[in-house]
This record gives sequence, C-alpha cells and structure tokens, in this order.
Amino acid sequence: MMDCIHVSGIRAYGYTGYLPEEQALGQWFEVNAKLWLDISTAAKTEDIKKTVDYRSTIDIVKNLIQDSKFILIERLVEAIANSILQQSEHISQVQVILSKINAPIPDFGGTVSIDVTRSRSLYAVNQ
Repeated sequence: MMDCIHVSGIRAYGYTGYLPEEQALGQWFEVNAKLWLDISTAAKTEDIKKTVDYRSTIDIVKNLIQDSKFILIERLVEAIANSILQQSEHISQVQVILSKINAPIPDFGGTVSIDVTRSRSLYAVNQ
C-alpha cells in the first residue's frame, strides 16, 4: 500500500534560465510535489517521525529555487526531486512539477513546466 502527500503551489523567485536576462533578473517558479510513502504508522501513532514533515519539503524547494543558478530548468527540477528523496527514508517516490511562470519568450503568455518522477531505487543507483 502506498499513500501520497501532495504539496502544491510552492512559489519562489529564482535565477535559473538559459537566457542571460533570466539569470540576471530572475523569475517566478512554482512547484507541485507528490511524495509517496506509507503513512499508516503515522496515522495510528500520530508520530511525525513516521511520516514526512512537509514544511521541510517546502523549505527544500524554496531554497533550491532561490539559491541555485542553473542554466536549464531540467537541472533544477532534478535537484529538487533528489533533495526531496534525501529528506526522509520514508519517501519511496517523488513527482515534481516545476513551472516557469511568465517565461520570457516573445509572444507567449503561457507557462512552461517539467514533470519528473523519481524513485528511491533510481536515486540510490545514480549516487
């Protein structure tokens, strides 16, 4: 049995981007994350150590967006997914959707997003 904690709408201002103005001026990013884990013990005992304190997830995401200066958002989303997996041995899989809000592309008012799913077993192999 696998349960899922959804943490949505994490927004932070960062400097990741391919274009020079993205790295100099920055832009807003938004992250939605799903963390798969078994919460049954935490539900029975009400022990936060048996689950994930999602405040840590929010801090991890915000700090990576604010402090990183990657060229590609592909690298940023990968760093976020791997850092979330590192935060707790309870997490078996994570899905991260990173959106670049108001991407500086001429005549485009939409959002660019990347969706990655990483598992603990894949993370252990890549370390």
